[in-house]
Amino acid sequence: MSPPTMPPLTIGVLALQGGVGEHIALLQKAAAHLASTQPETLPSDPPFSFLEVRTADTLAQCDALIIPGGESTTMAIVARRLGLLDPLRQFVKVDNKPVWGTCAGLVMLAEEASATKQGGQELVGGLDVRVLRNRYGTQIQSFVADLELPFLGEEERPFRGVFIRAPVVEEIIAPAAEGEVVNGAGKKGGVEVLGVYRKKGGGEGEGDIVAVKQRNVFGTSFHPELTDDVRIHVWWLKRVLEGVRHGGLVVSA
Repeated sequence: MSPPTMPPLTIGVLALQGGVGEHIALLQKAAAHLASTQPETLPSDPPFSFLEVRTADTLAQCDALIIPGGESTTMAIVARRLGLLDPLRQFVKVDNKPVWGTCAGLVMLAEEASATKQGGQELVGGLDVRVLRNRYGTQIQSFVADLELPFLGEEERPFRGVFIRAPVVEEIIAPAAEGEVVNGAGKKGGVEVLGVYRKKGGGEGEGDIVAVKQRNVFGTSFHPELTDDVRIHVWWLKRVLEGVRHGGLVVSA
């Protein structure tokens, strides 16, 4: 049975800094991929529209949002000056709309951040985690690494993660449920670890958390938009479709 017809979903990309055009280009490719391979899952033709978000009025038009990379302190300052911080918090934490943050976007979506600049920085929140900014050093210490991301499918090839002054999830601060067993890859208090980067030679249990999801919020330390690989964008658009059908919550990995 075909899904019920609905208007195109509007996907916004916060356009204060970072790879805005790159995200939109990969979103367009991901939408085309879904249209060609899984047309029965799409509620309309075209199923999505994409726009750059710089104002609260534009944000209000969006069904889902990507917060791209950049410099998180600067992004927060600009968002405050544009009157966007409180609307972003409403979008993420009250309206429960699907949101994905990459690199600095992950920092913005964390409830806490360490290694911030003097005076700290404002955050949007939504993920019950503390992130460590610039985990791997400065711009010249950027690198690319193969990541095993089981949420893309067990048979899938590794994903080439681009890490540029990347943060990592330092700690999940959500309290564990009674009797819940927490390890390197799993859930704690509703926060699901979706990806861990392990340096060559590291032990099985060692590694940095580089992808997490909690309810409607998804975050990655790395930059999928700086590759030609559409798989994470395809996965996220499918979660957006599911989330909108379930009242704004991204319900499954």
